[in-house]
Amino acid sequence: MHSFYDEDMKVLQFREAIAEAMSEEMRRDESVYLMGEEVAEYNGAYKASKGMLDEFGAKRVIDTPIAELGFSGIAVGSAMGGARPIVEYMTFNFSLVGIDQIINNAAKMRQMSGGQFNIPIVFRGPTGSAGQLGATHSQSFENWYANTPGLKVIVPSNPYDAKGLLKAAIRDDDPVIFMESEQMYGDKGEVPEGEYILPIGVADIKREGTDVTVVSFGKIIKEAYKAADELEKEGISVEIIDLRTIRPLDHEAIFNSVKKTNRLVILEEAWPFASVSSEITFQVQENVFDYLDAPIQRITTADTPAPFSPVLLEEWLPNKTDVINAVKKVMYL
Repeated sequence: MHSFYDEDMKVLQFREAIAEAMSEEMRRDESVYLMGEEVAEYNGAYKASKGMLDEFGAKRVIDTPIAELGFSGIAVGSAMGGARPIVEYMTFNFSLVGIDQIINNAAKMRQMSGGQFNIPIVFRGPTGSAGQLGATHSQSFENWYANTPGLKVIVPSNPYDAKGLLKAAIRDDDPVIFMESEQMYGDKGEVPEGEYILPIGVADIKREGTDVTVVSFGKIIKEAYKAADELEKEGISVEIIDLRTIRPLDHEAIFNSVKKTNRLVILEEAWPFASVSSEITFQVQENVFDYLDAPIQRITTADTPAPFSPVLLEEWLPNKTDVINAVKKVMYL
């Protein structure tokens, strides 16, 4: 579990942690710049770049046209030329318009050039459902991008992790997909006053437990916290692992927890087929099968496009009751 030692702390919103990480890195390194729709004059669609245009000017905080393919390509070219771009998508649903640049150029250029070009880009923005936004604005893409060698994929769940991981992502010499949530931008959490960086690829045990391991990431992990609180009242001890990074995946953190609890539930906000939970399930049965006392359970969205109706949306998304039921199933209760 992470600890802050004796560091002085402050409370930031998630969006403020993002803005602070970007601003600190732009002060540190003049090759870092931010581009995307409404990031400058409007202070960001979700106010995650508030004040940055005033501080850094229009050459480093750049409003783009509604043309993801175009500005994603510009970012790749500028990275090849020595810049370190941060590309904000208003939602990762819109990244599909630029996905050729991300997968066929950013992710592959280092190998295709024989190591002559690094592509130090951060592609960031919200993923997943954010309420009544309809099917075309509600999809999770972390498993899509994690399927691509050459990309790192980060999905933080709180302001502390978001700031430390975004700073690491900006300094990384390879392309990083950094996924947030519209429904987390207002979340508040403690962040150290001083500079800190979190390593990419290291999961965090958010809650120690002995009876069952629940693995999750991103905003949906909140449902695991709610479930764990209720299960504790029934004498069931839940260990919660926040992956934080999807690629590279911290297999050892999961394996070590499963060796202790002998039961695993995986919670994610994505469709079930070829999901992150599918990969984790394979890795666990391949490496620590003998420690399992029950079949692995996974909780995902329903296998349909996201509905618009709030009643149907509530049924479509995983919730704490799903987690409670899955935990009791692996405990044969």
